[in-house]
Amino acid sequence: MAKQKKENERRVSHFPEHGPVDENGREILLSIKNIDITFGKGEEAVKAVRNASFDIYKGETFSLVGESGSGKTTIGRAVIRVNPLAKGEILYKGVPISGKISHSLDREVIRNIQMVFQDPAASLNERATVDYIISEGLYNFHLFENEADRVRKVERIIDEVGLLPEHLTRYPHEFSGGQRQRIGLARAMVMEPELVVADEPISALDVSIRAQVLNLLKKFQEEKGLTYLFIAHDLSIVRFISDRIGVIYKGNIVEVADAEELFDFPLHPYTHSLISAIPIPDPKLEKNKVLYTYDPSIHDYSEDKPEFVCIGHDHYVYGNKKEIEEYKAIREKGERLKSITIVTPEEKEALENAASEGDTAQSASASDELLQTPLHDTGSGWYAVASFFLPILGIIAAFVFKHFHHYRNYRACRKGAVIGFITLGVIVALFLLLLLMVVV
Repeated sequence: MAKQKKENERRVSHFPEHGPVDENGREILLSIKNIDITFGKGEEAVKAVRNASFDIYKGETFSLVGESGSGKTTIGRAVIRVNPLAKGEILYKGVPISGKISHSLDREVIRNIQMVFQDPAASLNERATVDYIISEGLYNFHLFENEADRVRKVERIIDEVGLLPEHLTRYPHEFSGGQRQRIGLARAMVMEPELVVADEPISALDVSIRAQVLNLLKKFQEEKGLTYLFIAHDLSIVRFISDRIGVIYKGNIVEVADAEELFDFPLHPYTHSLISAIPIPDPKLEKNKVLYTYDPSIHDYSEDKPEFVCIGHDHYVYGNKKEIEEYKAIREKGERLKSITIVTPEEKEALENAASEGDTAQSASASDELLQTPLHDTGSGWYAVASFFLPILGIIAAFVFKHFHHYRNYRACRKGAVIGFITLGVIVALFLLLLLMVVV
């Protein structure tokens, strides 16, 4: 029955006018449920996103923050159906949009969900004029009555992003980075979307231009009722434009809360480290600030497995049962957590000396570990060739190598032996078939 219901949901050809409503009366526009995103296959596979879940409510700005390579853009591209999911699903207004969907629904996704890319130069067609770049979506979806209507729409949106009508006949290379980002913004907004995925739209811009682009985004949200998935790594900006913030670390969503709630109570250690890295405008204070460095080894998830749990106050944190109880106790005290620590120059010097001694010990430990690594674990192709011709000996050699931690040699022998067994099997099968034909 559940399978039949899911099939019926995927046959939907149009989105409903409104999405589902949560227990607090908020309309859920986009829902990401337990998604995994994997690149590559077999032993080379890399899981970029692991069991990520969060909701985005209509009319809000939900920011996804984390360091480079944490999976932010990967999730954003999955929302616009560029990256396929290995597990889980993405729902827009309660309708699944991940995986195989109808052609008409796919077109509605393209129309209703637009993306503003990080690199304004790479995201624009250098061979097309600004007029065509902005009009392309209008052409594809026939969103104008006649040529005069198209020109009117394009000129209106180009004016709203702060450019001039004479810019329409020019090419992207004739503009600055900030102007190109405005063109990209105009291309998205002319489609009149409901959800905009803004993938670090200001990180490639000068500081003086960033505020202008952010003000544009805010203006469009107020005038058109837009919803944003804002992807960024700079928490100092995210704090003032976001309604809610999700923190992601190496593909795992570790914390989600309202913007002020997250800054007042950064419960997960990784969130704490991100906030401590926000620069302070005063150079003297910045010089004496103590950076908190996140160490993932502080978590022991060998037996007590972590979960993504709401601890109250619409605050979700990733941790095992012991950690969740600690987070709840801290939150229930209601005392704001101190994320940034300023010390005297003498204390800062003492801390740096202690840290350098720790780094030296860690380097020595790493050197010892390197010396313990087998020198002849090269994974040479000759092991694979020998195992191909002598597969039984190859399998034995593979397990011997594995026992002594020669993992590259183990994989080479195993690969050659498996191919050898398959080849031998094919030869035997062909011989038996020929023998059968001769007998008959």
